Amino acid sequence: MNIIVYPSKSEWKELTSRPSLNIEMLFNTVDEVLNYVKLEGDHAVKACEAKFDKVDLKTLAVTEDEIAEAENLVSNQLKEAIILASSNIRTFHESELFESKTVETQKGVVCWQKAIPIEKVGLYIPGGTAPLFSTVLMLAIPAKIAGCKEIVLCTPPNKEGKVNPAILFAAKVAGVNHIFKAGGVQAIGAMALGTESIPKVDKIFGPGNQYVQAAKQRVALRDVAIDMPAGPSEVAIIADETSNPAYIAADLLSQAEHGADSQVMLISISKELLENTVEEVDRQLTTLPRKEIALKALKNSKFVLVHDYDEAMELSNEYAPEHLILSTKNYMALTEKVMNAGSVFLGPLSMESAGDYASGTNHTLPTKGWAKAYNGVNLDSFIRKVTFQEINAEGLKKIGPAIEVMADNEQLEAHKNAVSIRLKDL
Repeated sequence: MNIIVYPSKSEWKELTSRPSLNIEMLFNTVDEVLNYVKLEGDHAVKACEAKFDKVDLKTLAVTEDEIAEAENLVSNQLKEAIILASSNIRTFHESELFESKTVETQKGVVCWQKAIPIEKVGLYIPGGTAPLFSTVLMLAIPAKIAGCKEIVLCTPPNKEGKVNPAILFAAKVAGVNHIFKAGGVQAIGAMALGTESIPKVDKIFGPGNQYVQAAKQRVALRDVAIDMPAGPSEVAIIADETSNPAYIAADLLSQAEHGADSQVMLISISKELLENTVEEVDRQLTTLPRKEIALKALKNSKFVLVHDYDEAMELSNEYAPEHLILSTKNYMALTEKVMNAGSVFLGPLSMESAGDYASGTNHTLPTKGWAKAYNGVNLDSFIRKVTFQEINAEGLKKIGPAIEVMADNEQLEAHKNAVSIRLKDL
């Protein structure tokens, strides 16, 4: 971990670059699987599960008996944690419910919006070495609050054909009852295209490896909407001389252990803090079970010394991190300068892990600089806002002539005529 001292702005582009990941090279492989699923449906999904997940599945759907069995396998301690987290996530996302307002833009011209839930949504939940049962809560709970009629969840089984028990328990708590044993590209294809067992959905949510992300991009071109573009997970921390190096190191490592392609950045106005954090990272790293993964991620780390808080915030906004931790003495003042970030954590006791699990905000966030244009998943992600307008005679007399002039100047005669024919009858 090298400390970069007072970099010039000409160096910022390189500083804020992410590890290169060219998923376009995967498109041929992904397209083969997607076409296979399109042609062969359930058979293709089962064949891909046998090939990639090394499991022979007779059926794809998770049964009620399997859900009941899984509940018995989850410890009471974890159950209580999941229930607490789900309550906070539900409370926060209920606060995002849309309230429609009727607006009279002109006398006799009334407009309003109506929030309508997406009818069928698909949730992809990774399994494997780090089964993301927390993501079930983050996606399914706002989908239920929004009123989505059908929530389809796909997750890869283990070699015995079982789904991780915590994933199934979280699905039950969140109210999901359409759960299927399918992972990877075949799961994305099944939800995008539909098979005999797995319903076609209107929008797909959820994280995954590079093949899953490539598959989401491909189906988004022609078959289904997706939540957002995504890349490896990341965190940026802004610190000063008052920051606790042990806390900072723990936050950096909590992100680094996500995956070898994760990235962490520490921006500080104190060189001593940077040096102490490097030592603390080395110390804490030795105790981590996922040490090797974290080590690889730390190769992409950036420890940057800047002159002042303004420069720190400017660099952070240029980076546009998925997670931003403001661990400084003046963190509330710095919130006013936040422009580009997925989710922000304030003060020494607000660690990123809280947002990942239980504070209530959503952890499905834009990465790879997409925070400059996208927000994280929220209730609006699961609804569409349809506009309505009603125009009476008085209103048409007021805006009709302007419409005629505008249509005439765009040389759209039928548009103009749709107004003129009505004005003649008034």
